[in-house]
Amino acid sequence: MVATKQPTGRMPGMTTAEEQEKYRQAGSFGAAADAYERGRPPYPPEAVAWLVPDRARTVVDLGAGTGKLTRALRAPGRDVVAVEPSAGMREQFSQVLPDVRVLDGTGESIPLPDSSVDTLVCAQAWHWVNPRRAVPEVARVLRPAGRLGLVWNLRDVSVPWVAELDRILRDYAAAPTEDRQVERVGAPFGSVERQDFRWSHPMTAGEVMAMIGSRSYVITLEPVTREELLARVRTLLDAKRPTEMPYVTECYRAELELP
Repeated sequence: MVATKQPTGRMPGMTTAEEQEKYRQAGSFGAAADAYERGRPPYPPEAVAWLVPDRARTVVDLGAGTGKLTRALRAPGRDVVAVEPSAGMREQFSQVLPDVRVLDGTGESIPLPDSSVDTLVCAQAWHWVNPRRAVPEVARVLRPAGRLGLVWNLRDVSVPWVAELDRILRDYAAAPTEDRQVERVGAPFGSVERQDFRWSHPMTAGEVMAMIGSRSYVITLEPVTREELLARVRTLLDAKRPTEMPYVTECYRAELELP
């Protein structure tokens, strides 16, 4: 595990492309909940520890999906609540984590009381929200000096075969979610810190295929086009025979400023 501190005053945010397309892709995840659970990697403990302070007793996982991050957030004496808009994802989540509360909600409408949360973390999902509405909503549910954390697991394209995989995906998707634009979180949050963590996750070729199949920009392709993409990925994997996927986990955190 290699951690790299990055200077930043900005956080990733949603793209400014047409919102209807954004929400169409966001809504596609429910149909692929099984593939999401099989193919998406966990989050390194070092990244979670950097995002969530020890003092946090109530933590929200916003856009929790099937609970990949939720599992890492759990700790003795800590109440973890998941918020997820997709019914299919919530169903899968409840099968995996039946003892964790999962609520129907979005970044723009979080079904929790004012000042009830110590830390809110959003993994692989902030690019789906409208920051102009989500930032005030997150601030509403956070307690004074509460923390917002954003995290993405990104494939490490400095590794040649991963770069080749990335090129295949870009042939079929004009704007994969990793190519997000940035948006200031801004007031009422303070300055933003960034830390990157490099690591590798053991993955079979089948798990890599499941991971690719769980991507919104793959799910929403026409069936013939999707099969063409997946066939090219299979050919690459047959040639390279990977046993792990290298990742860069990109983390951001900012604290709510006291009035």
